[in-house]
Amino acid sequence: MTLFEHNAKQHLAKQAPLAARMRPRSFDEYVGQHHIIGPGKVLRRSIEADQIPSMILWGPPGIGKTTLASLIASITSSHFETISAVTSGVADLRRIVATARERLGQQANRTILFIDEIHRFNKSQQDVILPFVEDGTIVLIGATTENPSFEVNSPLLSRARVFVLEALTDSEIRTIIDRTLSDSERGLSELRPDLDDTAIGALVNLSNGDARIVLNTLELAVTATAPNDDGVREITIETIEDAAQRRSQIYDKSGDNHYDTISAFIKSMRSSDPDATIYYLARMIDAGEDPLFIARRLVILAAEDVGLADPQALSVAVAAQQAVHFVGMPEGKIPLAEASIYLATAPKSNASYRAMNRALADVQKNRNDPIPLHLRNAVTNLMQELGYGQDYKYSHDYDGNFVKTKNLPKSLEGRRYYEPSNQGYETEVSERLHKWWGDKQTP
Repeated sequence: MTLFEHNAKQHLAKQAPLAARMRPRSFDEYVGQHHIIGPGKVLRRSIEADQIPSMILWGPPGIGKTTLASLIASITSSHFETISAVTSGVADLRRIVATARERLGQQANRTILFIDEIHRFNKSQQDVILPFVEDGTIVLIGATTENPSFEVNSPLLSRARVFVLEALTDSEIRTIIDRTLSDSERGLSELRPDLDDTAIGALVNLSNGDARIVLNTLELAVTATAPNDDGVREITIETIEDAAQRRSQIYDKSGDNHYDTISAFIKSMRSSDPDATIYYLARMIDAGEDPLFIARRLVILAAEDVGLADPQALSVAVAAQQAVHFVGMPEGKIPLAEASIYLATAPKSNASYRAMNRALADVQKNRNDPIPLHLRNAVTNLMQELGYGQDYKYSHDYDGNFVKTKNLPKSLEGRRYYEPSNQGYETEVSERLHKWWGDKQTP
């Protein structure tokens, strides 16, 4: 390295964003993820033994995936190549593989290829590196915020270990803040910032477990605050909130958080918990989720999980969908909240849903026998001669507008698909059916 390059590197290090300057240089400085790199853990032991498997690091942003990959390369004295799947393509992969093969042959030096956001690579791009991961030309470390089960090809996934990284806890975020405020070499100590517990608490809360956000916010808050007469920069909670603008939302409308949150929303309604229901609804609305997507899920739940225990539930859900479509957002959140709470507090029954599944099972596994003649309409003389409609009993001609008839194909006579629950309106339905039909065979 020339003197010019050395000076440029030092200057760049000083001018780099705080989040880059504060990257841990050893496991002693690394905060979080004790469940996979704590002393005695398998990954930590394999790194210390210089036996590195190809791996996928899966977790939310700002928790140290890139840093961990860099530390692994540093500790094992491996050559570290890093690319982003957003800006790189097949040509970049082939170039890295070619130089990795040369390096392995000339210096016996291993190459770690770190691919950030590996889920952005398509199937053909992932296939390019597969044989070189398999033969050991490169050690792959991929980072993703999306579920690798869906986003990484199965052949590549089978050749890599998946390590799940977790969002940093509040205490871990506080550790990072304390180190940054006291570090005079890479941190903010020389600027003499002064944050009280309230301001630090707000910073921790706004970060949502993301170290990059907390450091970026802290840097902006400190550098934008003028020092007082004593040279101290007094950072208030208002300054922190102004620097952050709003709390970080870990939500991707096409990713895991989208599906995890809607799942929690649905299951909270099914569990008859209005408080959890409205909380998850608020998270989706705050993240900008499509309100009509939420409304569609309400309609489905009304039919599947409330059903005839409260026949009004489906009407409420459909009305909410129409209201959201009509008034739009942000006011649309009000009918969504009303319908969500109604469904959460309604009696529950999935009897209609189970009835459909049972009937479908019989339709699909049994022969579809002809429709009984007495249920067919005799539209022509020939049909009448063949017995269509013969012996059909018109319900309204009988007391109570009911008469027992055999309506299923002969092979399924006596079959019972719908079994009403003992919840809400279905208790009345159950009594009525028992009065009319007595006991039927249950499949």
